[in-house]
Amino acid sequence: MKYVLKSALASMVLLAGSASIAQAAGAGSGTVTFEGAIIEAACSIKPESVDQTVSLGQVARSQLADGGYADPEPFYIKLVGCDTSTLKTVTTTFTGAESAAVPGALGIVGTASGAGIMMRDGTGTQIVLGTATKPQALQDGDNQLSFGAYLQGSTATDAVKPGKFTAVTNFSLAYQ
Repeated sequence: MKYVLKSALASMVLLAGSASIAQAAGAGSGTVTFEGAIIEAACSIKPESVDQTVSLGQVARSQLADGGYADPEPFYIKLVGCDTSTLKTVTTTFTGAESAAVPGALGIVGTASGAGIMMRDGTGTQIVLGTATKPQALQDGDNQLSFGAYLQGSTATDAVKPGKFTAVTNFSLAYQ
């Protein structure tokens, strides 16, 4: 009788434990995916610099009229773990669809039109799409490549139309 009672008690404890596990399993679940790449380069690109969004804010149409432009917004490409024992400089090449409204600018898409995005390197030199920037010296460890982007209007009369826009540029680094 003692054995049957202990056995029944053990079964109840076991069932109660199973119910707790079942409830916990239904409390939420998900998946974590890790991705990346191993590259042959002097530096690694910090993850938040690989894919980033730079807000150019709200710019008045009147500021962009007749080829006017907004204030530059800084953005950075952060490099980590740099080893300059063989490669001492880096260039950056930005690519993307050129603006039909502003020659040399990155094209915008959306409800806004008549403007494009211009970019400058850390020294203020204008960036030409598809052309490497001037080489920037690297130091061992962490480095930060500085850039600026701004909206520039078309020189055509009444070409700038208000609305929202986006633009995408890709960048690639080359070490020397």
